[in-house]
Amino acid sequence: MLDALEALVPEQWARPVESSFKSIRDTAVHIWAAELVWCSRWQGRSPGGLQSSEAFPTARSFRLAWQDLERDVRSVLRDLGPQGIARRFEYKSLAGQPQSSVFWHMVQHAVNHATYHRGQLTTMLRQVEANPPKSMDLIAFYREREAKLKTAGQT
Repeated sequence: MLDALEALVPEQWARPVESSFKSIRDTAVHIWAAELVWCSRWQGRSPGGLQSSEAFPTARSFRLAWQDLERDVRSVLRDLGPQGIARRFEYKSLAGQPQSSVFWHMVQHAVNHATYHRGQLTTMLRQVEANPPKSMDLIAFYREREAKLKTAGQT
């Protein structure tokens, strides 16, 4: 998806398009901002709101922020270790209400949420006459990863 977004010109990135959010930028940033909130909770913080899309004038600036978030999520996963998947986190909702969730439930929610909005992004990309991303089917991911491992001799 990041490759497809980065191919957009700034006008396509911010153009109003009918969907849950008013533009491709706003939809993409919503996914990122929600995952940033979850990662912050795993790091012991409870943000009171989502980041604004205005901070991302281009898809490139968005991609850089996404790479930072990915680094932080990977760090959380390393710190939690395999047994951490069942850890319960206490945090506050965006409305400030106390909440408690098991880590793997939170991760499943984040993945499901992003899947929904990535589908919207694919439609929106077509509406601005941009190329959609390559297949995002889970099986395609596993096949690609397997092929890379075979090429690297790690199977």
